[in-house]
Amino acid sequence: MPHVLVLNASYEPLGVVPLRRALVLVLENKAICLEESGAFMHSATRAVPAPSVVRLKRFVRVPYRGPVPLTRRALFARDGGRCMYCGAAATSVDHVIPRSRGGQHAWDNVVAACRRCNHVKADRHLPELGWRLRHQPAPPSGLAWRIIGTGHRDPRWLPYLQPFGADDVMARIDGVSA
Repeated sequence: MPHVLVLNASYEPLGVVPLRRALVLVLENKAICLEESGAFMHSATRAVPAPSVVRLKRFVRVPYRGPVPLTRRALFARDGGRCMYCGAAATSVDHVIPRSRGGQHAWDNVVAACRRCNHVKADRHLPELGWRLRHQPAPPSGLAWRIIGTGHRDPRWLPYLQPFGADDVMARIDGVSA
């Protein structure tokens, strides 16, 4: 089922919801459809255009948002889907400082790696192998990472996510699919 971008009344991205939930928000007059997907949802009496982007009518105060959650999908987006050791297509996750040697499962210690590099590195430190990282890992920031990290994306969302750092995120993801 398609997903819909939900914006606050201030046009700040809040999250991604299933199409059915977004349609209920619009039908209950709690949200306004800003972009349509081109499809229609049919009921017994009418056809309603399916939204792609909705904006809430009332401002929703969002409590403190912690760091971007560390997920496999967000990690691959951050690293552009490439191995941080050799540049090949990444298929696995690797801890720069192995967990068996005290490394943490955190953004600054986790990178995307190809199967071969991950196998060769095993539980060793980079200096032991004479390897270097292509880029220093760091936690991503910005609201766009929260949206794109879900794995759901639509080109119609880009104008609403650009003020929140989406250009960088989309460029990395498009580099993966190219």
